[in-house]
Amino acid sequence: MKRAQYETRGPVPQDVIHAVDFDLPAPASDELRVRVVAAAINPSDVLTLTGDYGQLPPLPAIGGNEGVGRVELIGEGVRGFSAGQLVLLPVGCGTWSTHVQAPAAQFVPLPEGADPRQLAMLAINPPTALLMLRQFVDLQPGEWVIQNAANSAVGGYLIELAKLRGLKTVNVVRRDSAIEQMGDAPGDVLVVDGEDLAQRVAQATGKARIRLGIDAVGGMATERLARCVASGGTLVNYGMMSGEPCQISAGSLVFRDVRLVGFWLARWFRGASHAEQAEVYGELAGLIAKGQLQARIAATFTVSEIQQAVAEAARGGRSGKVLVVPGANE
Repeated sequence: MKRAQYETRGPVPQDVIHAVDFDLPAPASDELRVRVVAAAINPSDVLTLTGDYGQLPPLPAIGGNEGVGRVELIGEGVRGFSAGQLVLLPVGCGTWSTHVQAPAAQFVPLPEGADPRQLAMLAINPPTALLMLRQFVDLQPGEWVIQNAANSAVGGYLIELAKLRGLKTVNVVRRDSAIEQMGDAPGDVLVVDGEDLAQRVAQATGKARIRLGIDAVGGMATERLARCVASGGTLVNYGMMSGEPCQISAGSLVFRDVRLVGFWLARWFRGASHAEQAEVYGELAGLIAKGQLQARIAATFTVSEIQQAVAEAARGGRSGKVLVVPGANE
């Protein structure tokens, strides 16, 4: 058995994490042991390694916050699971590992027939996109939503989920080269950010009233997005890709009554009931199983290759997600 462990944090994320051998005791009566099939590396994981994320686990820690696996061993008191069953790993359990062992109640059964690598990206980015679309503004089919960082994983999911809900999307990227990364899924409007963003968006949408904006960049990009949102509209921030705090003018905040709110999936988890969580994941897993919700995969690495994996995930300009896929002999 191997897992990716770190005892410190530092500015170069791949330098602080390494693969180590470990053993597990037999599962307790209420536990499952699961062989990991695939686990995603998210931007928040990289920021956790550098110490720049808003919530940091105590050290030493095992990397990885989401993934899927197949049940290997079942505690004698566990019911409702079978050997070989595909399950969603508990969020935040240290998924960059060959095996995870935890109480059975923390695992979520998943449908067979779907690509496990797509399901490995289910726990964080898809619910982030879905909840931001439906939690803040009651959008109706035919309405518009605008987002920046549209070439990100969350951005890709948001485009697909919006389309399934009959919504139109304006998708903003930060550089010309990112347009190519969007491939054949650019949404309804695709533009590069800039000072004249609001004018170009108005022209492209026929001056449509946009009531919801989604911001992952922060800094002045927040204000540029706010100028695109209608008076009385809502701007939801969930990231700080620019490395700068959100900036929004009095013109947008006071005189146009644009509301700026934040979204953090971990906070939603704390307030959502088990039934609410099951409803969200059930909907998303069903869409993935039907092939209606997909994300690009840029590269895969074994647990032993965790340093290369993190270096690739931290590199800018990627087109797709980096996954940790344990090797057969690890």
